Amino acid sequence: MTLDDLRALFPPPRVVEGARRRIRARLLAGRRRIAVIDDDPTGTQTVRGARVFLDWSADAMAAAARGEEPLFFVSTNSRSLPAALAAETAGVVGGRLTRAAADAGITLTFVSRSDSTLRGHFPGEPSALAAGAGLARGVTLLVPAFFEGGRFTAGDIHWVNLRGRLRPAARTEFARDPTFGFRHSDLGLWVEEKTAGATRADSVRSVSLEAIRRGGPAEVAGILAGCRPGATVVVNALCDADLEVVVLALMDAEDAGQAFLCRSAASFVKVLAGMEDHPLLETAEIGAGTGPCLVVAGSWVDATSRQLGVLLGEAGVEGIEYRVAAGDGEAADAAGRCAAALHAGRHAVLHTSRAVDRGGADFLARGARIMAGLCDAVRLLPDAPSAVIAKGGITSLEVARALGARDAMVAGQVLPGVPLWRLGTGARFPGIPYVVFPGNVGDDGALRDVLMRIRPGGRTPLAPRPSSAPGR
Repeated sequence: MTLDDLRALFPPPRVVEGARRRIRARLLAGRRRIAVIDDDPTGTQTVRGARVFLDWSADAMAAAARGEEPLFFVSTNSRSLPAALAAETAGVVGGRLTRAAADAGITLTFVSRSDSTLRGHFPGEPSALAAGAGLARGVTLLVPAFFEGGRFTAGDIHWVNLRGRLRPAARTEFARDPTFGFRHSDLGLWVEEKTAGATRADSVRSVSLEAIRRGGPAEVAGILAGCRPGATVVVNALCDADLEVVVLALMDAEDAGQAFLCRSAASFVKVLAGMEDHPLLETAEIGAGTGPCLVVAGSWVDATSRQLGVLLGEAGVEGIEYRVAAGDGEAADAAGRCAAALHAGRHAVLHTSRAVDRGGADFLARGARIMAGLCDAVRLLPDAPSAVIAKGGITSLEVARALGARDAMVAGQVLPGVPLWRLGTGARFPGIPYVVFPGNVGDDGALRDVLMRIRPGGRTPLAPRPSSAPGR
């Protein structure tokens, strides 16, 4: 079906006037902060002006708790970790932040931010975060909707928009992920599947679109306040107005004594922090230099491969394959080829081999080895490009760390769902635009379009490749 078909099945949205303003005012008045523990850095897809911490030392978490803005991110890249280590990391972060919040005299609402196509360490990661934060008896809100990326939840079914048609999430490539695959699009059944039956589908509560749109904050607050300790609640949403109702209700339920931990995608984060919507960044705000840019693509999802194909067909762009099967010396060789392309005035596109064996239990370990080599190539670059575009969530954080950054500031978005950072403390190339481009976001031309927006000359399209040019 189409999105319009789905919308027609439910009551019209309930609009609460000034909802974001009211949410933000309550956060500030109550000395509340939103702590987003991000399993890759793409949780920043919908916000601007938020600080991102790339390490979770006690000092860094103390700085996070002392910040004046009501929203911050701790980017752990835990989706790239084995399940046990991901859970351990979440517990450590939760404990350190809880102690830092007590010292700073603030109250934290915790978000375990993960993929809008249901990939990630669930339930282990949010459960460990809750335990570390002292929320073991709290209610878990499951909010995977991400409108900017075409992900919607209705009738407890999670839907993914693929080229204008909605598919249940279990019928997409994401459900076949070698590490995080799943069989169910009904989120109650998905929870039962992911918990190996420890949480039965019929025990999972639901905040329906009918309750949100007809009953409003009062009815939803009643549902949330009435949940038993440790319950899981599916939140349905087709637009930001639905999430605004849920957040107002969540705040009322918190005031009534209920504790929550949220497992969500990026749309909920923006609303939970009371952030207003902003237009895409203009070229002048992006502030790229006059030279060529570096693109680093580690993601292997089909969307990234299609986007690479379009970008590599443009003039002024040189593809440099990081050959996954190559031996020692591949990182240095790839760095040299990138440096030569940039020196010649061409945009360098460093990408992993597209044909990669995704099978076997050691897929995460093999991926980590490949990512380490890709990051070594970035570290060996001698000079700064005008901007860096990192394609893939895990890739984005690891490349930022390879460039020495320990924190960053979210400047805004260059395309819907595609944030731009300014790398901060310790960064090797401070101040240059750094684009965090999720692997599964955007149409086939999106990677090219981002480069068009940030390259010198602004919106001027890249020149088409002459038909006589050799292919890559």
